[in-house]
Amino acid sequence: MNVQIRYFASLREALGPGETVADLPEGCTLASLRDALIERGGAHAQALARARSVRCALDQKMSDEAAALHEGAEVAFFPPVTGG
Repeated sequence: MNVQIRYFASLREALGPGETVADLPEGCTLASLRDALIERGGAHAQALARARSVRCALDQKMSDEAAALHEGAEVAFFPPVTGG
């Protein structure tokens, strides 16, 4: 399956605005997608490391990492933000 990934804030600075990931297995979740991106190493491993707090959205809705992906899904990764 193919999904579109968008990065925001500091993740966008580290990884660019986004990318398309192809050939994901059926049953892939946000957690397994994040892990696959971390396994790439380099900037992906640093920006998306499990030790870092990263929020996820699936099809423009906040989601936890157990959410299942589907063909054509839009995934967003971003750091938690504070307002004032």
